[in-house]
Amino acid sequence: MPIRSSDEQPGRLKLVLFVAAFLIPALGSLCCLYAEDTAPSSENAKPYYGDIKRGWWWYEKTPEKQTVHEKKTMDNQIRVPVLSDYPMETLWNMYPDDFQTLLMAFQKKAVRVPSEENVREYYVVQDIARRKSLAFANATAMVMQKYPDLAVAADYPITAPGRNAAVALETGEIEAKIRSARDDFALILFSAVGCPYCVEQKAILNHFIDKYGWEIREIDTEQEAGITAVFGIETTPTLLLVYRGSKDHIAVSAGVASLSEIEEKLYRGIRLLKKEITPEEYSLYEFQRGGAFDVNVPLRRNKK
Repeated sequence: MPIRSSDEQPGRLKLVLFVAAFLIPALGSLCCLYAEDTAPSSENAKPYYGDIKRGWWWYEKTPEKQTVHEKKTMDNQIRVPVLSDYPMETLWNMYPDDFQTLLMAFQKKAVRVPSEENVREYYVVQDIARRKSLAFANATAMVMQKYPDLAVAADYPITAPGRNAAVALETGEIEAKIRSARDDFALILFSAVGCPYCVEQKAILNHFIDKYGWEIREIDTEQEAGITAVFGIETTPTLLLVYRGSKDHIAVSAGVASLSEIEEKLYRGIRLLKKEITPEEYSLYEFQRGGAFDVNVPLRRNKK
């Protein structure tokens, strides 16, 4: 290769300087733009730029995040139980919530892959649940026998003679309460002309009058619309219990009701309006007070 003459070298140098004068500013601008676009946030700056000897020159990359599908797959793999990991004593003494979760995990494992081993493991755990339930039932029977005050057999017998005795007590208390309240309460029947249900209800109430001697006032909802509106009656027939000398009242029935239904609701309504019972004691008979169906017994025990 021939050596350039001294005359050619100054011209070449001038050309290089000329090009550099235009390229360097342009390259500087491009570098600034690239730096702005690729500048890491404050969170990511430390791993790559905290150490000037490390970073991109070491070909380090941000750890790839797991996809939702991959994460669920890993979680499912972690949750799959193996029976050999759970000694029988551990399963027997496990907290009920934890045991139920484990039982469902074995069930899902068996449903997903219904192999002989998977299904067998599920029923082994299920057998423990059955035996645990039996143990609780046996302990309950012993406790009810040893502590009869916790049982309901005395107030709700299941044998035929016991049920007959309980029904006799209930019936006697209902009838006595209705007869004793005849002078303090009144019954109002709201009916309408052409209402076939009202005819049937009147026939039933005639039996009630013959049995207890109550007087029942009948109000036609069309002719006495004002009174009907005051009590908010929307259905006929409607039977209303009114406490004499007060504004207190309570519906006994709406629609056709049998004699036994009227008696039972009337009995409870009388006791409620006379404040002999609270709403929490609505179904309580007086002969049951202090027994298994008295909701206030635990509070009275606590006061003692």
